[in-house]
Amino acid sequence: MAEKEKPKKPKGEVHVNREVCKGCGFCVEFCPSHVLALDTAFNRKGYHPPVAAKPEACNGCNLCGLYCPDFAIFGVRLGKAEEDSDEG
Repeated sequence: MAEKEKPKKPKGEVHVNREVCKGCGFCVEFCPSHVLALDTAFNRKGYHPPVAAKPEACNGCNLCGLYCPDFAIFGVRLGKAEEDSDEG
C-alpha cells in the first residue's frame, strides 16, 4: 500500500497591498515558483492585483517585492517554529 502524500506546507507567504498595486504583472512574471496570478477582480483604481494562486509553492524569496515598482507586494520566509506549529 502506498502512503498518501501529506500536503506541502508553505515555506513562505506573500502579502499584497491590493489598493497600491497598479497591475503591472512584474511579480507574476518573475516569480520563480509560479505562485502568483493576476486576479480577475479589480482594485479601487481599476487594476488587477496579484493573488497567490498556488500559496503552497511559495518559498518566501521576495523576488516579487524586489521587482514591484510600487512596493505593493512582498514575500517572507516562514520560520521553523511557524512551520512546526501547524503539525497536529
